[in-house]
This record gives sequence, structure tokens and C-alpha cells, in this order.
Amino acid sequence: MKIIIGSDHGGFELKEIIREYILKKGLEVQDVGVFASESVDYPDYAKKVGEAVASGNVDFGILVCGTGIGMSIAANKIPGIRCALCNDVYTAKMARGHNDANVLAIGGRVVGKGVALMIIDTFLNSGFEGGRHNTRLAKIRDIEGE
Repeated sequence: MKIIIGSDHGGFELKEIIREYILKKGLEVQDVGVFASESVDYPDYAKKVGEAVASGNVDFGILVCGTGIGMSIAANKIPGIRCALCNDVYTAKMARGHNDANVLAIGGRVVGKGVALMIIDTFLNSGFEGGRHNTRLAKIRDIEGE
């Protein structure tokens, strides 16, 4: 499994923890930054991660900013991206199971390290349920195409 991660300055510290955690699990990680805590514009990193996921070059994306809100808004502007802001394990499970989310957004100033790692495990290990949810995803793709 190949995962791309990115953050702004507000998510830098948690992104570094996440990167190390994913590597220790034996997964491939592409880190697009940031690489320091100086202020940057989060849409730049959401775009890098979103475009890589949409292209199929990676399996999933993880974005971290202060709250996760800005990253999720920006990433969801990219066709084919279903970015879910998750602050707990249940929303991570539902994001994958019902929405086939392909990018996870987390708030580095909202979610603690331990919970963040549980969210990531849940997101990466949960599958899409299909069934009735396929119809709903098709409607989302229709909206993207309008």
C-alpha cells in the first residue's frame, strides 16, 4: 500500500509522527511536506496529495492542518477525491465503509497523537461496503461532472 501525506505548519508535528508510524508498519510513504513549522498555505499541499490520489499513483492520502477543515475543503475540489475529516475512529470507519473516502484529513491541533494513530489504522484497514453506497457515489461523480 502506498500512502501520500502532506501538511501545513499547523499539522507539521503530527504529520511527522504519522509518517514514522506508517513506515514502521511497512507501508510506503510519499511525504510532500511541509518539512518545517514555518507558515505555509494549506491548499498547496492539499492539491499535491489530492492530485496524486486522483491520478492513481498512490492508494490513499493523509492531510494534516490545524483543524483538518481547510485541507478537506481544498482536497475535495479535485475531481475524484473524497476527503473525509475524521476526529474519531467511528467517522474514519464510516468514511471508508459508506463513502469510499480516499483521503483522510486530521486536525493536528484537535486530535491527540494516540487517537490520530487509531484513526489512521481504522481508515487504512476498513473497506468500502459497496451495495447501496455505490448509487450514492455515482451521484457524487455526477455532481463532479456538472
